Amino acid sequence: MPESSTIEMTRLLVDWSNGDKEALDKLMPFVYQELHRLAHQYMRKENAGHALQTTALVNEAYLKLIDQSRVQWQNRAHFFAIASQMMRRILVDYARKRLYAKRGGEAIHVSLDEALVVSNEKAPDLVVLDEALKSLEEIDARRSRVVELRFFGGLTVEETAEVLKVSSDTILRDWVLAKAWLYRYMSNET
Repeated sequence: MPESSTIEMTRLLVDWSNGDKEALDKLMPFVYQELHRLAHQYMRKENAGHALQTTALVNEAYLKLIDQSRVQWQNRAHFFAIASQMMRRILVDYARKRLYAKRGGEAIHVSLDEALVVSNEKAPDLVVLDEALKSLEEIDARRSRVVELRFFGGLTVEETAEVLKVSSDTILRDWVLAKAWLYRYMSNET
């Protein structure tokens, strides 16, 4: 996203937080386009014939986000940090419902990223990934948050550092260590 658009989005988020209803109307194209890009990345990794469509994921996340009346949006990174949590919840809830409906059938498969998947094994399923992130959170909440922000939120290293108020170098170290930990955890679970 160009820097001018990022600045404009941040301004609109702050205005919306301060009660400007028109800011939400102006913000919608920025938000919807970026959410669609993120959702498309997730859904591209899914199996063919996946029932949850990109647009449905975007719409559900968008509706949850605009319903956040108590959040004082700080900037674009903060907004997409919250969006990443919501998209994760939506995808995990969908995966759990599907597993429940099929009584243990195939789960949604999502690749964490090319560095995490180092072999030709099947991609980790979203329910196991969610369990792994919860387990990692008990050990190291920041590293779990780094994965959530980068993977589900699509934030850059710099944006993640801004949200978590640490250096970019710290985020890079946390990202590498968290991926290794998750890979080990998920390899034992599957």
